[in-house]
Amino acid sequence: MPSTIHEDTLAYNAALDESDQAICALLAEEITRNLKGAENKIWHAHPVWFLDGNPIVGYSKLKNCVRLLFWSGQSFDEEGLAPEGKFKAAEARYTAVDQVKKSVLKRWLVKAKQIQWDYKNLVKRKGRLERLV
Repeated sequence: MPSTIHEDTLAYNAALDESDQAICALLAEEITRNLKGAENKIWHAHPVWFLDGNPIVGYSKLKNCVRLLFWSGQSFDEEGLAPEGKFKAAEARYTAVDQVKKSVLKRWLVKAKQIQWDYKNLVKRKGRLERLV
């Protein structure tokens, strides 16, 4: 099943200012292109891509930047991703579209498929994460 950018994600992007729209449009296109079969939807008010119901990657507009978040990103062992939160997530922040390096993003997305922690069942497991892939 081919991945598509959900209309709600397109509406989210369209509501942003021009420079943030450019960043988010590029992120959405590259994520969709490189995460074949992923489901895209708005989750907790932000665009997120899921594989088999597990959140993989998403982005959100913060006050001064666009944050790209990989739920299992701390396990990628990649420069350019900073730890975020108390679990395994890691982020990159952008203030201009030319800061998004497609080759780096593609590498991160490959790792996002290969390295997954089970966020889908986090509540069921009472806050304990288990490695899926």
